[in-house]
Amino acid sequence: MKHIWIIGLTAFLLASCGHQADSQRGTWARGADLSWLSEMEHDGILFYDEDFVSQDCIGLLRSMGMNAVRLRVWVNHSTGWSNLDDMLYLARRAAKQGQRLMIDVHYSDFFADPSHQSIPESWQEYDYEGLLRAVREHTKAVLGALKAEGIEPEWVQVGNETPNGLLWPVGQLVDKDDNSNGCWDRYAGFTAAGYDAAKEVFPNIAVIVHVDNAYERRDWFWSAMHEHGGKWDMIGLSHYPMMSAWCGGKSWQEMNELAEANIRQLIADWHCPVMVAEIGMFNGDSLSATVMADFLSRAQTIDSCAGIFYWEPECYGDWRPAEYIPLGWGSYNMGAFAPDGRPTEALRLLMADK
Repeated sequence: MKHIWIIGLTAFLLASCGHQADSQRGTWARGADLSWLSEMEHDGILFYDEDFVSQDCIGLLRSMGMNAVRLRVWVNHSTGWSNLDDMLYLARRAAKQGQRLMIDVHYSDFFADPSHQSIPESWQEYDYEGLLRAVREHTKAVLGALKAEGIEPEWVQVGNETPNGLLWPVGQLVDKDDNSNGCWDRYAGFTAAGYDAAKEVFPNIAVIVHVDNAYERRDWFWSAMHEHGGKWDMIGLSHYPMMSAWCGGKSWQEMNELAEANIRQLIADWHCPVMVAEIGMFNGDSLSATVMADFLSRAQTIDSCAGIFYWEPECYGDWRPAEYIPLGWGSYNMGAFAPDGRPTEALRLLMADK
């Protein structure tokens, strides 16, 4: 576990960062994205402790050592799940359990990721200036709703996994080296608008720009983002080390080694903390605990690695969210609860305070 002096060191790094927050308030984050939790509970899914006693999921993870919760928010998804009201419901529950909070603003009506950054239906007719206003107002509305509840998030993501831009096609990066049509200016403008709006509501909040593939060096991305006026306090990364098909067949050992090296280099280059905003292992695979232990042993030695959030660990069995059914998608297979509804060893390792 991080020594207490990481707080002072991280504050120093943020103070010297070109895009800084006033301070970094927390110790090392041992977190989970639990955005599907309310829907799972609605569907009757239960969670159990080691004695097979049914428990509130947030309380169970808190008893294991979890100290932070990440929640996504869509603009207006047809099911209602992960929209503002649903996010607020889970945020209130997390706050009551003493959890620090990260808000993941997707600026979309559905999942945003490197292959999908769809403009919300209600924003479809906006030009660039209109979308800038929408980003500002939506960010302030989301965070303002939390403020009205007396909840102050520690972090906010301005977009989810955005190495190819956001709000496509207006903010889409078609060619990483080409700004002839102003795509970089628009994309960086959206992030700056979200950044400034977040600071209006919560001046001390840490604003995260989040990309996928923690193993992948993207010097070009961060240099261009900075050059064109993008702003951030913290870099967020996703890491799925067992998905060799996503990364040219690399082994999980290579993935972990490359991710560690990349995190260290990003901190050295940009003088700001790095958060592993998503991690996932194959559910039920006995190797998952080994993979998690290896990555933890690496990440916890990096002074300005701010922590790790497991993505939707509460998933187990054949449960799938309502939005997957009409798409014909199967259930998520990288949760961290065993088929009997109890936490796996990989999850216990992540949440353990060492």
